[in-house]
Amino acid sequence: MSNPRAGWSQGDRALAAGKLMLAWVALLWLLEVVDVATGHALDGFGVTPRDPSELVDVVPSSFIHFGFAHLAANTVPLLVLGFLAALAGLRRFLLVCALIIVVDGLGVWLIAPERTNTAGASGVIFGLFGFLLVSGFVERRPWGVLAGVLVAAIWGGSILTGLAPTQTGVSWQGHLLGLLAGVAAAFVFRRDRAAPPALTR
Repeated sequence: MSNPRAGWSQGDRALAAGKLMLAWVALLWLLEVVDVATGHALDGFGVTPRDPSELVDVVPSSFIHFGFAHLAANTVPLLVLGFLAALAGLRRFLLVCALIIVVDGLGVWLIAPERTNTAGASGVIFGLFGFLLVSGFVERRPWGVLAGVLVAAIWGGSILTGLAPTQTGVSWQGHLLGLLAGVAAAFVFRRDRAAPPALTR
C-alpha cells in the first residue's frame, strides 16, 4: 500500500504543522480558562518532587499553567518552535515531544526542590529549542543548520536566562532537563540522509 503522505508538498507540511500547533496552543488556553473557572483546581496537576503519587502528573504538568501571564509567555515560542520542528514530519515531531515531556517531567520529579509545584510548557519549549539547535548538524542538513542558527539568534538569550538558577519562581531544573532532552531527541530520532547515487562512467 502506498503512503499518501509521501507525496506531501512543503505547503501541505506547513499547513499540517500550523494546524497542529494552533490546536495545541488552543488546548492550553482552554485548560487555563477551566483552571481559573474552577478556582485553580488544575494547578494540582503540576509535579511535586519525590512523591510517588505525583508520577501520574509527569505528562499533564506540561499542559497546565499558573495563570494567563505564565501561559502568554509560553505561547509564542511554543507556536514558532513547534511549527519549525513539525515541518520535518508530524510523527517524528510527536515522538520528540513525547520524549521531552516524559524526560523533563521525570527529571523534575527527581531533582526539583522540596515543596515546589512545577508545571508549564516551558520544558517543552526548551526541549524544542535544543532539538532544533542540533538536529540540522546531526543530520547534516543545510536548512536544518540554518534553522538552528536562526533559533539560537532569536531565542538564545532568553534560553540562557531561563537556565540561571538565581531566578525566583522559575524551574531552571525543568528548563535544563527539557533542553537536554531535546538535544537527546535530535540523536534518537535522527533521519538518515539518502545515500548519494553511485558514480558511473
